[in-house]
Amino acid sequence: MTRSERAYGAPRRSRGPRRALAALAAVVAGAALATGCGIRSTSVPVDAGAAPSRMPCRTASAEATTPPLPESVAVRVYLVCASQLVTVERTVEIDESRSAPLLVAQALLGELQREPDSDERRAGFSTDVPTGLRVSDAREGDPDGTLRLSEQPDDLPAEALAQVVCSYADNEPLGSGGSVLLGGPGKYAPRGYLCTSETKSRPGEVPTLGAVELS
Repeated sequence: MTRSERAYGAPRRSRGPRRALAALAAVVAGAALATGCGIRSTSVPVDAGAAPSRMPCRTASAEATTPPLPESVAVRVYLVCASQLVTVERTVEIDESRSAPLLVAQALLGELQREPDSDERRAGFSTDVPTGLRVSDAREGDPDGTLRLSEQPDDLPAEALAQVVCSYADNEPLGSGGSVLLGGPGKYAPRGYLCTSETKSRPGEVPTLGAVELS
């Protein structure tokens, strides 16, 4: 360093190249964010699984209706899907010419107890109705249309009771005005259970389903 440099100080080095490099780095980083949204691209294929269903609670079989066989009849039962009750159509072997209410009730109960098929499971359907539950005819002194379950209705899981009530209430000749008469194995009098929009939308929160005591 010369005397003049020591006297007046060393000349400052130009910062032009540093500023240019910093600006270039900022442009590159901004382009990467704009192009990839902050996610580094990769040429390696990634298996993220099946895409989520955009139509839950709807089966492929619901798109097309197949006419039932001569000795069978199409019925609707309520299954649980997305914490709600949603109908699915099933075909049961019931002779309509002698379809007594008890036969219809037994057929519907059997469908509620049956494990949903693969198509229904993929759509999110399930059932809470116990496999050991049975239904029988009215006892002497019961009002007309009463059905007796092998368990006290109010002792069933709330969603299971909702499935039974709404499935029975929506199918003739069991229901009337959106309600069904159910009793249990004991000496308790049967009660009228209502299937309402609230029952279908929140079956787990309506344990008595708007049950009405019969006079």
